[in-house]
This record gives sequence, C-alpha cells and structure tokens, in this order.
Amino acid sequence: MTGAGVPLLRSLNALQAHTENEALRKVLASVAKEVQAGSTLTDALAKHPEAFNDIYVNMVRAGEAAGILDEILKRLALQQEKNASIRKKVKSAMTYPLILLFITLVSFFGLMLFVVPQIGKIVEDLSAPGTELPVLTQIMLGISGFMQQFWYLIIIAVVVASSLVSRYLRTSQGKRNFHAFVLRVPVLKGIIIKVANARFARTFSALLGAGVSVIESLKVTGRAVGNVKYEEEIDRAIDAVKNGKQLSEALASSPLFPAIVSQMLAVGEETGQTDSVLIKVADFYDEEVDAVIDSLSSIIEPVMIVVMGAMVGLIAASVMEPITSLAKNIH
Repeated sequence: MTGAGVPLLRSLNALQAHTENEALRKVLASVAKEVQAGSTLTDALAKHPEAFNDIYVNMVRAGEAAGILDEILKRLALQQEKNASIRKKVKSAMTYPLILLFITLVSFFGLMLFVVPQIGKIVEDLSAPGTELPVLTQIMLGISGFMQQFWYLIIIAVVVASSLVSRYLRTSQGKRNFHAFVLRVPVLKGIIIKVANARFARTFSALLGAGVSVIESLKVTGRAVGNVKYEEEIDRAIDAVKNGKQLSEALASSPLFPAIVSQMLAVGEETGQTDSVLIKVADFYDEEVDAVIDSLSSIIEPVMIVVMGAMVGLIAASVMEPITSLAKNIH
C-alpha cells in the first residue's frame, strides 16, 4: 500500500481492519496510535518485540532514514514468505513420520497391555508344571506385567520427564547443548546447516541492502538464524571484522559455513555487491533444503515401517516360540 502512495497511517488502519488475528489486530492498533501521536514507525514497532523482531525494526529504521520504506517493506515481505515456505516444508516432511511413530507407540502399548497378557495366560495354562518359558517370552511377559501393574507410574514419569526436559531446553545452557547436539546428528546436521545458511544469507542480504551497517547486520542476523552455535560463530566473525578482517575470511574457517558461502561473500566484497550475491546463496540453499526434505521423507517412511514391523515381529516371536514348543511336546 505504501508503494502505491497510500499514507502510512491509512495503510496501518487498513491492515488493522482486515487482520483476522485478534492479537495482531491489537498490536497494529497500538502501532497506528503511536504513529498518529508522532512516533516513527521504527519506534512504534520496537515497542512490540513479540510481533516485530530485530530484523523488522532495523530494516524499517534504515528504510525510513533513506526514504525507501516501501522498498524495504517489500524485501521484508519476501523474506517472511521464504522463511514461512521453509518452515511449512519442514513441517510437511515430518508430519507423516510423526503419524507413523504415534501409530507404532499406540500399537506397542496396545499389544503389551491387552494382547500379550492374554496369550501369556494361554501359554502358561497349556504348559506343563515347572516348564520354563523361553527367555524372550519371559522378558515380554515381564514388561507387559509391569506396564499393566504400574501404568500410572509410566504416565507420571513421562509427564515429569517431558516437563523437566522442556524446562531445561528453555534455559540458555539447555538450548546451547540441544543446538550443539542436533548439529552432530548425521541426517539433521545437513538440513540444519542448509536452513541456517539460507536464513543467514537472506537476512544479512536484506539488512545490508537496506543500508544497515555490517556489524549491526551481523548482530541481528546472528539472533535470527535460530541456532545458538551459529550465533556464537557469527559473534566470533564480528570480532574478526572489528579487528580488520574481511567477513569472508572470518567465516572461511568455520565448519558451520560451507566454502560456497565464504567464496561468494569474497566475490561480493570485491565487486561491492554483497547483498545481491547473498540472495543467490540464499536461493541456492533454499533449493538444497527442498531436495533434502524430499529425500528425507522417502528415507524416514520405510525406516519407520521397518521399525514397526520389527516391533510386532519381536512380540510375535516371543509368543510363537512357546506355542511351537508346546506343539512339539504334544506330538
């Protein structure tokens, strides 16, 4: 709307009127009120960090200072669309495996709580007194008996453990350890590095293109990437840049930034077109993320099916072994 010449306040009021989300409508009403009272859009947005992060605030500040607010808002919109697209693809790729995992767990608990105990009774009734059941059968019956007798303890343990893990992951140390851990998991590592580098390139490019300084752009980008380990690497790069190093040199030694990132950055620094070059890097990694997610779906599905089959097969084997032994004894 601002690009079409609509005044800022009128644009904000129109957005407020057409926004379905109640919380966002209240935020927009507050922003419009601040602007009407004489505040800049930057100051008004900065008062609502839960809705407008550092990227919004810094880019809008640069856009207002340079008189190109409409162009900056277009860049912001494009960036948000790209980020939303990646999140949607990741969620879509993980939905089916999570459904399979849920079905597997429900099947396991159903078999252990209802099927195995009944079959166990039949086997024990048919077995001769003093007959020792196979080890696998004893283990399965033991697990089943424990689950039947102490099911409430299992539920309490799961709830307490989930709560403690969730609370730990919200701490700075917990978040750091978790982010470091996922970067060591073979399959996840590749996806996270590609997603993080796409976010880094697109966010840093948008901020630089808006006229934000290199140091400030790096600070904001570090917080926007979404991984503490990346934020630490970018902080180290900031120190190196302050000491006179080129950013491409600072990132070249980091294992979290592939060679293509530092090489393309070097080209951008030489030509003075760093923001344009980084857009190409971001587009490249967006395509890489698409390819990895597609392949991930095709890998996880058969793995989950094999796991489910192995679980059912193990339970079936523990039941069939004593039945087979009984049949032989009868003959």
